[in-house]
Amino acid sequence: MPPESPVAVVELILALLGVAALLVVVARRLQMPYPILLVVGGLGLSLIPGLPRVRLDPELVFVLFLPPLLYPAALFTPWRDFRANLGPILLLAVGLVLVTMVATAWFAHRFVGIGWGAAYVLGAIVAPSDAVAATAIAHRLRVPRRIVTVLEGESLVNDTTAFVAYRFAIAAVVTGTFSLGSATAKFFAASIGGTLVGLAVGWLITALHRRLDDPPVQITISLLTPFVCYLAAEAVGCSGVLAVVVCGLYYGWRSPEVVGSRMRMRAVPVWEILGFVLNGVIFILIGLQLPDVIAALAGRSLREVLWFALVILVPVILLRVLWLFAIAYLPRLVRKNYRAPSWRQVALVGWTGMRGVDSLAAALAVPLFVASGAAFPDRDMVFFLTFAVIFGTLVLQGLSLDPVIRWLGVVDDREWEKEERRARLKANQAALARLREIAGQRPIEPSTLQRLTSEYEDRIVQLESEESAEGEARDGLFSEDYERLTEEALDVERQTILQLRNGGVINDAAHRRIQRDIDVAETRLRREQAG
Repeated sequence: MPPESPVAVVELILALLGVAALLVVVARRLQMPYPILLVVGGLGLSLIPGLPRVRLDPELVFVLFLPPLLYPAALFTPWRDFRANLGPILLLAVGLVLVTMVATAWFAHRFVGIGWGAAYVLGAIVAPSDAVAATAIAHRLRVPRRIVTVLEGESLVNDTTAFVAYRFAIAAVVTGTFSLGSATAKFFAASIGGTLVGLAVGWLITALHRRLDDPPVQITISLLTPFVCYLAAEAVGCSGVLAVVVCGLYYGWRSPEVVGSRMRMRAVPVWEILGFVLNGVIFILIGLQLPDVIAALAGRSLREVLWFALVILVPVILLRVLWLFAIAYLPRLVRKNYRAPSWRQVALVGWTGMRGVDSLAAALAVPLFVASGAAFPDRDMVFFLTFAVIFGTLVLQGLSLDPVIRWLGVVDDREWEKEERRARLKANQAALARLREIAGQRPIEPSTLQRLTSEYEDRIVQLESEESAEGEARDGLFSEDYERLTEEALDVERQTILQLRNGGVINDAAHRRIQRDIDVAETRLRREQAG
């Protein structure tokens, strides 16, 4: 039974957040992508006798979870790399999603006995991959940047394809009618309309931020943007998911021109925290609802249930691998000058097909009833098979991805480091030239000018030496000695101002201001160390 009072619900949600935080700490200590441990933890919680379960209204799941998950993913997408790899991204995010949806529906209908309508709903739910676990490992092991871009771009666009198809499949089951021609026309209308709504909201938000310089207000607007965009698109019958993605891409490209440094430094951590909370809550919630699903399948044997899970999981995994090799090497038959990618990279991308939060949200959002008032057909089986695919892909592929990457010998070409170093060099050279230009135009305190020019000259010398040192693969902009000494110096600064505050020499406000400057310097150093 669900909790009887709102206070009990709040207490349970807070407890779940605490469990999620603890599981993430454990996952990081084990060097494991945290979604894997969250899904295992959710399953474990579901086995605790008497633990109350939180029931969410399926209609609210899309509104509550999808917009704030999709928007930051689009917001921080590297547009240049995304556009350069648009071909393979679309082949995965559109072609593979549709093929997986149809194939999964066939297997579910043929071997599980689910009706065609519910089977297509299941196919749309498990078709999109989630790159959270895959990119977490890929970033840590430094695989080529192009692989990470393709994975992130795919996980962004495939949500749009899958959820538009999902909406049509749900509507067909609920109403009991379906027309391919009408669905196709509505698909394009919803896509075009969603794109226009996303661009319109993105333009309005960009114009609004251009006129503001108030981080708390701007962050509030930023948090509201995906919800406004989604609801506006849905209100006019368009794709809210696509609108959120387009809005995020547009604003993400324009934001460096209109947003100040204070806003950027505060907004990024807010989105990181929100993403963590949403991921943790939704993974735990799915585990708490498993007993109901298992109870609904009580008439079936364990062997039969496991067979149903495998008959969906295995095709989902194998189809992705086959599709990747097909689109990578079949063009050789028609294009003589075609340069196929390395089979090792193709195999790696093929093995990174984990399902995650998006599939969970879609499964939770399946309606309880159809238009006639009858229960949604096979809803419990759809829910169970969705969890089986998520659990199987996260555990099997997620845990094996690290050794697979090492076995394949896929390593980063570090081209992004060279590109970043050249950009830093040009930026510092331009800044130094401007300082010298200002010195010739108006009187400047010599000591101030000397200090600034010396800092830029030192950076330029360091960058030029790194640029000329070919073959030296080293993370960070500065030497290890420089980084270590800077860390120790900053630590001494921090301890000194703390002693001054404790001794009453400075007040807390002064301490916080100085500490913030030290923290900013330390943050910059850590970013350099991370490369």
